[in-house]
Amino acid sequence: QVQLVDSGGGLVQAGGSLRLSCSASGRTFIAYVMGWFRQAPGKQRELVAAITSGGSTNYADSVKGRFTISRDNAKNMVYLQMNSLKSEDTAVYYCAAYRGYGLGRKGSDYDYWGQGTQVTVSG
Repeated sequence: QVQLVDSGGGLVQAGGSLRLSCSASGRTFIAYVMGWFRQAPGKQRELVAAITSGGSTNYADSVKGRFTISRDNAKNMVYLQMNSLKSEDTAVYYCAAYRGYGLGRKGSDYDYWGQGTQVTVSG
């Protein structure tokens, strides 16, 4: 099992940047595919980005070129650097994980979830 704690959300003006962090417990972090999802009010949860232990990534089309997912396997951490933020990026962001291969695109692919961190983009 793995426990996830995500952090780093906040209020930022449009065009600004934030970095989200997710800390994972356990000694087999490298075995997990990590993802960031978001859910805005009245909308379905959607994948923002995912990363394998080897560093392969995928992104939602809406964030390509603006967001970067990364991980530090030695520290059991995964990050989401968000630049050029837009009002439509406002949502609760969740770190997620599953043990296995590939780059899961659906929430049902993931077994473990953080508690969520609010990102609000004004303007």
